[in-house]
Amino acid sequence: MDFKFTFRQTRYRESMMVVRNSNETSTRKVQLLDIDDIPEGKAKRVEIEGLRIAVTRINEDIYAVGDMCTHANYALSDGPIDTEELTIECWKHGAQFCLKTGEAISLPATRPITAYQLETTQTSLFIHLPEKGSA
Repeated sequence: MDFKFTFRQTRYRESMMVVRNSNETSTRKVQLLDIDDIPEGKAKRVEIEGLRIAVTRINEDIYAVGDMCTHANYALSDGPIDTEELTIECWKHGAQFCLKTGEAISLPATRPITAYQLETTQTSLFIHLPEKGSA
């Protein structure tokens, strides 16, 4: 279940947006975790509704992407984050993915990961997931 959203990052401030994925499927907002629990420059694995998501904060930007490498199904949250290039790397084979778009930018991966739409309040991070029954 891969969804591409039109916006992929959020500033570390309160934000409100109307969100639709590229297929105009409705989404719902679900609380993911507290802002203070998001590591700076490292990935944190979060599981919600059967999805494994890697979340990271780089300065004031927060990113959430699918946590499984599309090459060999290893957890991306166990690998390094490049805070300048805004990528997450699979620790096993070195595939890199863009944190903003989910695009696979280096081999051996060729398929993208999901980049999730986020919203923040002063204390909480919310993720947009597809409406139940619409996927």
